[in-house]
This record gives sequence, C-alpha cells and structure tokens, in this order.
Amino acid sequence: MDQRTRAHYTRNPPPRQPRISPLSGLTEPGPPATVGLRPHSMIFKSLCRHAEIGANSYLLETSSARIVLDAGMHPKHEGQEAVPHFEMLGDDTVDAAVVTHAHLDHIGTLPLLTASQPRARVFLTQETADLGLALLHNSVNVMQSKRIELGLTEYPLFHHRDLDGIVHRLERRGIGRPFDLDPAGTVRATFHDAGHILGSAAITIEADGSRVLYTGDVNFEDATVQKGAMLPFDPVDAIIVETTRGDYVRRPDYTRASEEDALAECIARVLARKGSVLIPVFAIGKTQEALAMIHRFKQDRLIPRKAPVYIGGLSTKMTHIYDNFSEVSRRRLPGFDFLTDMEISTGDRRRGGSIPFTNGAIYVLSSGMMTEKTASNTFARLGVLENKRHGLFFVGYTDPESPGGRIRAAQPGDPVLLDPAHPPVTLRCETRGFDFSGHATREAIADYVCRLAPRKIFLVHGDAPATAWFRNELSTRLPDSKITIPVPGEVHGI
Repeated sequence: MDQRTRAHYTRNPPPRQPRISPLSGLTEPGPPATVGLRPHSMIFKSLCRHAEIGANSYLLETSSARIVLDAGMHPKHEGQEAVPHFEMLGDDTVDAAVVTHAHLDHIGTLPLLTASQPRARVFLTQETADLGLALLHNSVNVMQSKRIELGLTEYPLFHHRDLDGIVHRLERRGIGRPFDLDPAGTVRATFHDAGHILGSAAITIEADGSRVLYTGDVNFEDATVQKGAMLPFDPVDAIIVETTRGDYVRRPDYTRASEEDALAECIARVLARKGSVLIPVFAIGKTQEALAMIHRFKQDRLIPRKAPVYIGGLSTKMTHIYDNFSEVSRRRLPGFDFLTDMEISTGDRRRGGSIPFTNGAIYVLSSGMMTEKTASNTFARLGVLENKRHGLFFVGYTDPESPGGRIRAAQPGDPVLLDPAHPPVTLRCETRGFDFSGHATREAIADYVCRLAPRKIFLVHGDAPATAWFRNELSTRLPDSKITIPVPGEVHGI
C-alpha cells in the first residue's frame, strides 16, 4: 500500500465489512477451515511470510472479533518479502492488534497493519510503546539509507509522519490486569511478564468459552537486569508458543554466574595486554544486559574500574528509555540508571557523535549481528578484527549468514568478509561466544507446555530443526494434544 493510499484510508476509512464467520476459511485463497469445528470456536492462522523466525504475525478470530498478534518485519529479507501476509486479512476487517514486545521481528510492520486496518485498536505495554516507537523511527532511517545504497525504490515502507499518526492508537495496558480487546467486551485479555526484554509480554485471550495463550518471546531465567517470566499455570485450550532454541543443547555444567565470570576473565585479559574489547549487541535488551554485567565486573574488581565504556547510536536512546522505567518496571537492579550510575561515553557530539577508537576501552556497539554499515561492523573492519591484542566477544545470537556469524565460524588467520563494499579482513583478534540468550531453553518451554497440557499446541518462531525437536518432544510427553507447525495461510480450529 503506497503513501497516497494510506493517507486516503486515514482520512476516509472504508465502510465496515460484514463479519466473516470463523467457519468460512476467510476471504482470501487458501485451505478451508478445519472440518468439524465447534460452533463459535476460535480459529488461528499464521500470517508469517515464511514458516520460520522472521516477520511474526498471527490472526486469532472469534465468533465476534478478529485479533492480530504481532506485526513483525523479517530481518533477513527486504521489501515485501520482509512483511507478513497482511493481504490475507482484507482491508478494515481487524478489531484489535496486540504487540508483545519491541523487537523488529514483532513490531517492525505495525504502521503497515494500522494503515490497512484503520479501526483496529493496538494494545501493548507502556514500555513496549516507548521502545517500539523509537525503534520504528530508526527503521525509517535505515530504510531511507537502503533506498539509496541498494536502490530499493519501494523503501521506506512507511515514514516518520505515519508513526506520529498512530501514537494516539496505542492503548497501554499493565501486566496482570485484564482488559477487553473488543468494544462489546466479548474477548478478554491479560498480559503476563514474558521475561524477554523490558515490557515484553505474553497474553492470555478468552472468548467463546475457550482460552488461548500466546507466549511471544519468553525467558524463564533471571538475567542481569531482566527478571525471568511469570506466566500463568491456569489451564488453556491452546498455546501458541515460541520454539527459538529448539535445536540448541546447553552444556550440562552451565550457570549464568559462571558464564558471566568467564566473560569478565576474557575482558580482563584483553585489557591487560593493552587491547580493546568489542561486544556487538542488539540495541534493546542486549545492550543493557551487557552494561549491567560490565558494571558488576567493575564493582567486584574483576576488570579495571577506569576502563572506559562506549555505546552509541540507537543503543543510547534505548538505554535512556530503560532508565525511564528503572523505578517502576519489574527488574533486577531496581532504581539503577545506566547513564547516570555508570561512567559511559556516547561519542563526541561536537564531532557528529563519532566514537573514538582507543586502546584499553570496552565498546558495546550495535548491531548484534554486525550488519554492514553499523557501528560494530565498522569497528571490527577498521581495527579490531585484524589485531591480536583486541577481543571480540558475542553475547547474543548471530545468524550464520551475517557478518557476525561469519566471524564466529572463522579460524584465526582466515579472511572474513564483513562488507561487500570492502575487502575481507583477516581474523587475528581473540573471539568467543557466550550464552546470554533472552529466550528460554527448549527444556524449560517444553516443561511449561506440559504443565498446561493444552488440547492444541502451535509451534511458531523457530527454524525447522527447532520446531522438529519440539514436535518430537511434546508428542511423546503429551500424546493426547494436537501439535501443529502452522504453514502461512492455513486455518486451524482452537
């Protein structure tokens, strides 16, 4: 939908289309609804562009309302390939949208959804609203750059003015406080703390005598800042559950404390040899977790207290937002403000915000996957990677095809392509990856699902090996449950 069309919808919303029965299979082409559904039962449909981690979005339809769960943008694709199948919805047919948290793969196409669904109410937590708007404004800037650099004339998919126009449609709701998703009060919902990042929420939805739980991204373990999830144990008829780490086997002796101590040892070793440390991070979540760990390392004298710490760009803005909620969010280190209680440098504003590269410093820079043209990629390419004194330490996931993934797969002395516009760089610095995932282990999620023992289980947000593990595990432990890996466009009864 182009800008002119979106503007038209905003000024002149089309007439409300007649309610479509959940038994109709919806209006777009695709498989018919499941035969034998109970009258007025809910239906579930994946709107994802691909059946994997990416542009997460799902439709839940009751006898009286249609609700979209998340509106993500796929980080590995461009243009329409990065957008969910919103065309399956039809224009102005959605009553409400729910955003579980502020990562791009869950909120990145919200402006496109709201443009085609002018009457849909958007529900999210206050923290997700603040983080999400900042992220979406940054996404506009990124798409504008890609329009020039990659010749993608369809970019940006939305503009800053579109974001300003949807602010009034964002309805903030607190954790654990039930609310209605539709004006008639036929669909009741409750947010639950998902433990993934600031403001992340799972949601229980009750309608037509059925209860559905959508986990979003969830983590049951306490991290340095983020406390673990507090999900309900009330029975549900269906669960829509993430499977991100289904193909990851954590070593038996793992503890969070020992993993943090190992990172501290690596940082101390690099600083002792007069090198610098680069830690690639995602702006939301991983930046703040890394900073909290570094703060503890300094307080416990595991690393030099005077070692300068640099962050920059979007990470600074997101850290400001984290600090805004330091007194009111459910978190560890209550009341701790990163930008006032730590000595952090954010670049020299007189030089346009540039971050100087010096020896003996710690650089916590985005992006986490070291995407081309980002600060972490530039620092690695211009000095860190080829110098054996320096250290490059990963604290989050990196796609194998990303620059960060290529570094992790390389051996010392290998040339690594960081940016196609520049020659490969030889890997000589110390590298290591650490397990500080914001996602629950597969065992923890499987145990939770088995405790609920729902009739229907929908496995989402996972690559094929991950969903396959969950299907096998849950089929054995819950033989009476129907387990589905939803194909985009298929309709399933609850």
